Amino acid sequence: MSPAPKKSRPPGRTSLPPLDPLRYAPSAARPVRAKARQMENWMDIHAHQHDWGQLVFSISGVVRVNTPDATFLLPPSRACWIPPLREHAVTAVERADLRTLYLHAEPPAPDSLAWSQARVLEVTPLLRELVLQLATSSEVQPNAPAVEAQREHWIASLVLDELSRAKPLRLGVDLPQDPRLRRLCEAILQAPQRHTALADWAAEVGASERTISRLFREQLGSSYAQWRQQVLLAQALSLAARKRPMSLIAAELGYASASAFSAMVTRTVGMPPSKFFAEA
Repeated sequence: MSPAPKKSRPPGRTSLPPLDPLRYAPSAARPVRAKARQMENWMDIHAHQHDWGQLVFSISGVVRVNTPDATFLLPPSRACWIPPLREHAVTAVERADLRTLYLHAEPPAPDSLAWSQARVLEVTPLLRELVLQLATSSEVQPNAPAVEAQREHWIASLVLDELSRAKPLRLGVDLPQDPRLRRLCEAILQAPQRHTALADWAAEVGASERTISRLFREQLGSSYAQWRQQVLLAQALSLAARKRPMSLIAAELGYASASAFSAMVTRTVGMPPSKFFAEA
């Protein structure tokens, strides 16, 4: 693992280094390793990278995973795949029971590029239970009885099979490289309801609405409205994971009605919120 330069963080947060990742390094003999970590509200794990791919999700609580070019807000029913050597940081939006899988090799996939980018995957009940068991098996010592090592091998094989079948989800919010647009996007991520109009956000970073609109197209390949919808969708998923009623979620995100919010979700992910948030 190679540490990345530390980044600025809001005051009052707890920021800690990764928890002894080399101890859980995967190998050909132990191709899938797992570890558990309790994270308190707004606790950060420093930006870092690994030589191996990893899967991040929580058993309870919502976490945010940041990479240099995207951010992912994950309730317990979703996980984030991070390719090898990709810098990433993890923040607990609320108290979270975090699980991390380290993979020696990518799971099988029909598309050779499937595992080359960070992306969100659905966590099935079976995958969740396998990871819980594997986190315990990862404590198996090299001189442990053969039956324990064999059990870990079987669980790891099932994990890889489940990951090869895992459904990718159109979640995640792209982040720009331009400093002005990056500051604006980070501000929207922190409080997307503070403004609706792009002109108000542009004023916060001292740029014109026209300039920021152009940067959205050049840097992110989308309009401000399309990008903000992805932010609101991620926040809605987080609220749904806390079992908030759909009408309350719509109101909290600034929609005039639940039907208007439902139309946005359906247009963005291709299914109504009742189905999309069913397992959040």
